[in-house]
Amino acid sequence: MRVAPSMHDSPHRPLDRRSLALAALSTVVEWYDFTLYLYFATVLSRVFFTGKDAVLTTLLGFAMAYLMRPIGAMAFGHFGDRHGRRSTLLASMGLMTAAMLLTAALPTAAHVGPLAGVLLLALRCVMGFAVGGEYTGVVAYMLEGAPAHRRGFVTSLAAATSEVGALLAAGVSALTVSLLPTPALDGWGWRIPFLVGAALAGSILFARAAMEESPEFEASQKAGTLSGNPLGDALSRHKAGILRGFAISALGSITYYVGISYVPVYLTSAGSLNEAQALQLATVAAIAVIVVTPFVGLLADRFGRRPVLIGLAVLCAALPYTLFTALAGASSGAALAGAVVLAMLAGGVSAVGAVATAEQMPAEGRLSGLALGATTATALFGGLTPWLAQVLTGRTGSPAAPGVMIALVALCVLPVLFTMRETRPVPIGG
Repeated sequence: MRVAPSMHDSPHRPLDRRSLALAALSTVVEWYDFTLYLYFATVLSRVFFTGKDAVLTTLLGFAMAYLMRPIGAMAFGHFGDRHGRRSTLLASMGLMTAAMLLTAALPTAAHVGPLAGVLLLALRCVMGFAVGGEYTGVVAYMLEGAPAHRRGFVTSLAAATSEVGALLAAGVSALTVSLLPTPALDGWGWRIPFLVGAALAGSILFARAAMEESPEFEASQKAGTLSGNPLGDALSRHKAGILRGFAISALGSITYYVGISYVPVYLTSAGSLNEAQALQLATVAAIAVIVVTPFVGLLADRFGRRPVLIGLAVLCAALPYTLFTALAGASSGAALAGAVVLAMLAGGVSAVGAVATAEQMPAEGRLSGLALGATTATALFGGLTPWLAQVLTGRTGSPAAPGVMIALVALCVLPVLFTMRETRPVPIGG
């Protein structure tokens, strides 16, 4: 069943390609930073923490930062639904730039002891707060600025370019680890990737000033339909949309953060590959995601969001158990094949999930609704799951534990997808 055209189609002029491109490219920074932290987890554990549980402590820091995302999303979302997408995106990128620069300048445990780890985790929380307003703001901006018949494709570019950030993080990490001996890497080399990220964020912040405002937001502003309390209105009027967005984002988050971001840590911990080899594999997996994401966005425009999501959820329920079992003792070639399949699944869910979650809410409360639903799911099923996967794999001794996690979430989400209304705009006269 499809919704009426008036709910999701838009008579407003699309944004110019420059504004859409600037919005899409800005997600590079967000995913560069968070992917960099996860890919560099074993290095950072040596630099900032001590003891046998240093890697777990580092991964817990990743989870803590993600728990800040819903708080940041609610703060930025409330502001963005009242004052506009453009100013929100400028503020979030400015805070991200500062957090990355300060991270690169941190003292290490060798200089200040346990305080180093505390400072690192504090800056991760600042970054998580800023990122909370970033991705949902970009998704809403691109959805509202895209031609109605290309919303799936255009919005999927936010996911694709975010993977460019992940690819850049994997490449910079792999290059840094490969070229520097361990003493130099632990002494000063770990700072290089964070300095690269700060420079990238500053450049995009400067370019982003030229972006136009979202046409749907401007129309709502002129019509006087903006809410004075977007978060409260979203909770009282759009609970079902928030819950659907939560479910879709839960599947997208666990497939991405366990099926892509956690894989290098998994392979390194299992002894299948060394740090450099695992990061090189992650680079190839990131390329696979970039290729598949726009294609899935086009499929969502052609066939609808619901059938594409259902098909991907079925694959997520069926494949990860076998793939993680195979990865544990795989050769480098087999590990690469398994990682690419996992990456393509995650990329596909992220592509269609971006547009599907944003379409669960009207423009007047879209950022607030995404904060309450999609971003909260990302915090729980993204930030916590790499840490949980590491714990479960260690305690159960089962290499398939991460795959079971993905499959269980997919099975829980499938009933929601089967009962969800189609949100692809119906062409006028169609």
